[in-house]
Amino acid sequence: MERWLVLGGTAWLGREIAREALARGHEVTCLARGESGSVVEGAQWVRADRDDADAYDDVEGPWDAVVDVARQPGHVRSALAALGADARRWTFVSTGNVYADPALPMHEDDPLRPPAVGDTVDPDQYGEGKVACEQAVRAHPGALVLRVGLIAGPGDPSDRFGYWSARLGSAGEDDVLVPDPPDGRCQVVDVRDAAAFAVDATGRSVTGVLNLAGESLPLGDALVRIAAAVGHRGRLVPVHPARLEELGVQPWAGERSLPLWLPEEDGGMVRMDTSHAGHAGLRRRSLEETAVDTLADERARGIDRPRRAGLTRAEERELLALL
Repeated sequence: MERWLVLGGTAWLGREIAREALARGHEVTCLARGESGSVVEGAQWVRADRDDADAYDDVEGPWDAVVDVARQPGHVRSALAALGADARRWTFVSTGNVYADPALPMHEDDPLRPPAVGDTVDPDQYGEGKVACEQAVRAHPGALVLRVGLIAGPGDPSDRFGYWSARLGSAGEDDVLVPDPPDGRCQVVDVRDAAAFAVDATGRSVTGVLNLAGESLPLGDALVRIAAAVGHRGRLVPVHPARLEELGVQPWAGERSLPLWLPEEDGGMVRMDTSHAGHAGLRRRSLEETAVDTLADERARGIDRPRRAGLTRAEERELLALL
């Protein structure tokens, strides 16, 4: 049994990493404020605010592994200063947003955005902040940086993938409006697979930088597969992005949106090269399994609840009538 510390562990991916580490028989401690939720059963919860000077006083090492999901460079630097010398391995969960040109396919050795200056960043500097975090982490001798793409699966707080499982799984024989961008792609990794790989690679002392994402598929093919998996029997009505924009529908997320559709200038986010992660042991379940499990989770949470992405039923009916 090893001692693992998860810096975070109450939100989606961090919580799943803690769950996976516990399942492997490790002793797991999570340090978090708790504003995003609670820790998984079996983990020790140390409540602390990483802005405080004494944030790490109750989580002294030695640690076999530390996993950090932070986005603020100051939090990462302070954790390394307090705990780095007593941690054998240090895994940092980063993002594909670190790459300088989001329009291009993403490889681990591609140019990055300039690092953020200072200890805190605003949401619009998310990528630059993660670059600064990576720079700090990579000085640790046991550092592993995982640049994670779009995550899907049960518990998704973003609704980007869950919208499609919910909509297609509840539509029956009704038509469903779908985006039809030329050369559009979809690349999602199940949160459980991302967590399993993070724990496995950390446990095997893998170091360096790895892209962690799903299989890149044509968006239309992905939506057809999701529809079949969740039992949709109606038509998918494809609409070109130019027409969607005329109708006031936006890509990716937010109100009156169609998730998983990305504009061309951000297309690299669904073309992440994961060959190195594959060689390091990444295993991914089928898109169909993720879709079905996500639908079960969506039903438990409420299909018609307010969402952070997608169209309301009324909006979709209005749009279909205009086509």
